[in-house]
Amino acid sequence: MAFERWPVAAIVQCCNAAKKRKPKAMTQKHTLTILMATTFFLGGCAMREPWTLAEGQHPQSFEKQSGKTDKTRFLLYLPPGYDKVAGKTWPLIVFLHGSGERGDDIEKVKLHGPPKIVETQRDFPFIVVSPQAPANTNWDSTSLKVLLDEVIARLPVDVDRIYLTGLSRGGHGTWNMAADHPERFAAIAPVCGASDVKRACNLKNIPIWAFHGDKDTVVSLKDGADMVDAVKACGGDVKFTVYPGVGHDSWTQTYENPALYEWFLQHKRQTSASRKPFPA
Repeated sequence: MAFERWPVAAIVQCCNAAKKRKPKAMTQKHTLTILMATTFFLGGCAMREPWTLAEGQHPQSFEKQSGKTDKTRFLLYLPPGYDKVAGKTWPLIVFLHGSGERGDDIEKVKLHGPPKIVETQRDFPFIVVSPQAPANTNWDSTSLKVLLDEVIARLPVDVDRIYLTGLSRGGHGTWNMAADHPERFAAIAPVCGASDVKRACNLKNIPIWAFHGDKDTVVSLKDGADMVDAVKACGGDVKFTVYPGVGHDSWTQTYENPALYEWFLQHKRQTSASRKPFPA
């Protein structure tokens, strides 16, 4: 059953603070102050759009004001019974699409990857968040982190089982986002993507399964292999699957393979004590 949920943490904090204050005689000035504060508070809450939380996959949007207003469209998939057991948390997959799915038509995001899979596999055992990048833009790690934080705040996410994957431009975004925020992810799976090898050591504590076609003429196999080799040189844990005779579309067979999702679930985010130190 679909329903809308508003974040309540700020409201609870405000009420708890109010309980600690000593009562004072109400004056016209006090009343005016409370009315102004209430209006401001509720107006600020209204900036956080309610999401339709229902089993299955549904389009959502999230607006964040930080100097400027940024609005992110995304698809949200919730597995059956995601809210039936109190305290139960779910693994999360964040999927980054390729260049062709950018824009403002959210239906395009369903063309490939996990958002395509969950349209027919309704018992998929993950929460799936698939944001849409605006036309003519690259994936931005800062915006993705803001969205990820909001998803964690609103949904029953297991923060130790967050997985990141993406294809083509989204493969680049996967490498980059994980290098920018390696502490957030339990494992990543970049598909036909590459990144700056100078940042490879940032990824040495994240299990990685990378994929590429050996006939790819859009993102060269060498670029993908160089990134894999650089992470390995830092002591990282990397699997690399190269599909013989396959061009740029190395994503179809990757995302249709149940082994990828089984591999994700084998991994939990490493604690700080278990992470390998950076090379001197």
